[in-house]
Amino acid sequence: MSRASIPRGDGHALHVRDWGEGPPVVLLAGWAMDGRIWGETMLHLNAAGLRTIAYDRNGHGRSTDRPGYDYDALADDLAAVLEGLDLRGVTLVAHSGAGGEALRYLARHGRARVARLILVGATGPRVIGQGGITAEMVDLLCGQLGSDLSGWIDANIDPFAPGSPARINDWMAAMVLDCSRRAVVEFQRTIAHTDLSADAASVNLPVTIIHGDRDVSAPLDLSGRVYAETIRGAELVVYEGVAHGVMVTHARRLADDIARRVAS
Repeated sequence: MSRASIPRGDGHALHVRDWGEGPPVVLLAGWAMDGRIWGETMLHLNAAGLRTIAYDRNGHGRSTDRPGYDYDALADDLAAVLEGLDLRGVTLVAHSGAGGEALRYLARHGRARVARLILVGATGPRVIGQGGITAEMVDLLCGQLGSDLSGWIDANIDPFAPGSPARINDWMAAMVLDCSRRAVVEFQRTIAHTDLSADAASVNLPVTIIHGDRDVSAPLDLSGRVYAETIRGAELVVYEGVAHGVMVTHARRLADDIARRVAS
C-alpha cells in the first residue's frame, strides 16, 4: 500500500503514506512538516524489513484543514490512524512538537497498540518558563509566523539542518509554506503552552530519546535530558554535533537506531 486516506468526519481526511511490510513503525513529523520529511528514513527502515507509516497532520501536506490543533485533538487523529489501519505492536517515532502528540496519545488512549516510543529532538516537556522563554515571546513568534512566514524560514532553516543542499532547503521551505497558516500558528501555540510533564511521567513502555547536542529548536538540556529524567527507564542517545533536523542530515543513522530498537 502506498497511501491511504483516514476519514475524520465532515469530509475531512488525513493523508497517509504506508510503505513496506513487517513490524509497523509510525513516524510523526514535527511542526509545519508533513510525512514527506521522513522519506529517506522510511526507505532505510523498509530495507531493514519494517513497514513504515507517516501521515500528514491536520492542516499539513495533503491532509484537509479543520479546527483542532491542540494535543487532545491531534492525539485523537493519531488514534484514528492506528485504528483505521488496525496497527498493533507499533514503534511510535515522534519528532519535535510531535512528541506531544505521541505522549498525549498514550495518556488518552493507552498502550494497547504501541510497543515502544522513540522521541527524536522532542520539544518540551515545557517551553514557556524554560530558557527564558515567556508567553509574550511566543505571541511575538506567532505574529511573525502569521505575517512573515517566509522571513522566519529564511532566518531559521540553516540551524534546522546545517549543511543541507540548497534544493533540500527549498523543499523544506515549500513544505512549511504549503501548510495551512492557521495550523502553523495554532500548532505552535499548542507546543509552547502545553506542559507535558504529567504525560511523560505516566509513560509505562520502553522509551528511547534521540537528541542532537547542537539542537537549537529544542535544546538538549531543556528537552531531551528533561524527558530522560521524567520518563521512567528512558534511554537517552545523544548525537554529537547534530542539530534538530536529524531525519534530514542523519537519516541512515536514525533508521539504524530505530531498527535496532524494534529488533530488541
